Amino acid sequence: MAGDKVPSPEILDKPHDLKELLKQDRGDDCLSCKLVGSGAFFGLAAYNYWSGHQQLTQQKAKILASNSRFGIRSRRLGVTGISLALGWLGAWRLMK
Repeated sequence: MAGDKVPSPEILDKPHDLKELLKQDRGDDCLSCKLVGSGAFFGLAAYNYWSGHQQLTQQKAKILASNSRFGIRSRRLGVTGISLALGWLGAWRLMK
């Protein structure tokens, strides 16, 4: 912090280009940070898929007896959709 230059007021008054700021901010992640972050999303996706479908199998009789508008198929689709979204976030985190 001691080696940082203090910007002049003229520089601070100028508007910054958002694309340039995003380009400067992009390369901060190291490979291990990307692997840990994406691994967490992949782990969440796998756990959500496994435990969600297991719980739906265990609760199948209660769900069918409840005469809910949302049956087993839509609930399985919801669990699978959330798992796919988490997996996609893991892939996005790994690539970006």
